[in-house]
Amino acid sequence: MTPNIQTITEKKLVGERLEMSLSDYKIGELWRKFMPRRAEITNNLTTDLISIAVYAPSHFENFSPNNKFERWATVEVADFQSIPSGMETLILPGGLYAVFNHKGLSTDHSIFEYIFGTWLPSSRYSLEHRPHFEVLGEKYKNNDPNSEEEIWIPIRPKNSGIWQ
Repeated sequence: MTPNIQTITEKKLVGERLEMSLSDYKIGELWRKFMPRRAEITNNLTTDLISIAVYAPSHFENFSPNNKFERWATVEVADFQSIPSGMETLILPGGLYAVFNHKGLSTDHSIFEYIFGTWLPSSRYSLEHRPHFEVLGEKYKNNDPNSEEEIWIPIRPKNSGIWQ
């Protein structure tokens, strides 16, 4: 599976966040809280949902399933002029990403094992410290083996310095 390498510009996002770990994964709780309120966001740029993971700089260097991180349920917006009460804003920095198209259940983590265990070590890229995200577009279907989503992994060319 070969990713598409893309450079994106900064994105403005609105949504909700929850701290979790892989051993205490609360993604369902986060989306159940966000989805009923999604329509309150009135300045969406697309109908896509964006699931974001914000990791500490040492998250992957000292990896443990107990490492905490923030998971966000968001949509992209034109501006931050009208934020629903109780929701938060997040600016996703622009940069270089490896984009993997995933078809199957979102609970099947073999795609991430491939990305981090096979593709990344043998590629000409290194992981960069920026948020990771998934775009849940019109082909995304929760708990459906035919579901499709895009997985965006922040990268930089190898030998271009330390993590930024």
